[in-house]
Order: sequence, then structure tokens, then C-alpha cells
Amino acid sequence: MPEENNETHLGKGWAFPLGVSVQGSVQQSSIVPNIEESILIILRTRLGERVYRPDFGSRLEELIFAPMNTQTLLLAKLYTQEALVKWEPRIILDAVRTEPDPVRGRLDIIIEYHPRNSHEQRSLVFPFYLMANS
Repeated sequence: MPEENNETHLGKGWAFPLGVSVQGSVQQSSIVPNIEESILIILRTRLGERVYRPDFGSRLEELIFAPMNTQTLLLAKLYTQEALVKWEPRIILDAVRTEPDPVRGRLDIIIEYHPRNSHEQRSLVFPFYLMANS
């Protein structure tokens, strides 16, 4: 029971993608799934996309046509760190790594974190696709 009390500050919210439960109410996600959904929403949202909060999101979209090189890998890491530190206060960001996958034309962004007031290490892989420059 005490463990639940430590995690209540992490909260719960609507599941993403939005869905309806069997009872007809909006599906909820709690604690870790909600944090991971939030991370994905933050990284997939372009700056300026939200009308009433134009600074919400990340700058990753700026890299969509960038070449797969060291500079792009470093910028992807930096943009991910900036966005998550600013917009996801429920986590402590331990590390962000980038691994190129040129065959698939994507960059895997590995996010290592732990929820605040917890020592449970978590990681999430965010695949970011780069468009080929023709």
C-alpha cells in the first residue's frame, strides 16, 4: 500500500490514442503507461502546432530532412533532452542516446529515465524517421 501512495503524484490521464472503455467512459492510463504516452506526445508534437501553447513539443521535426551524420545525432539528442526536461516534470532524465539505422532510414532515440521519487529505471526507444534527400 505505501508504494501506491508514493506514486499517486504521478497521476493518471486519458489513454493515447484516445479510446472508449467497455463501460463507455474515456479509457485511462496510469503511472508508467501515462508517462510513456506523454513522452511520445511531446516528441511527436512540432513547436507551434498547439495554438494555445505554441512552445509545447520538441524541435525534432527540424531534422526530418537532415543527413544521417554526427551533427544530426547530437541535435536529436539535444532536442529530446530539452523537450523532456521542460515538458515532463514527472521524470528524471538519466540519459538520451541516439543510434543510427541507415538501412531503415531512421534514428533510434533511446531515452533512459526514472519516475521522480522512484528508483525504477525505465527506458523507451523512440524511432525517428529521416526522409531521404534525393
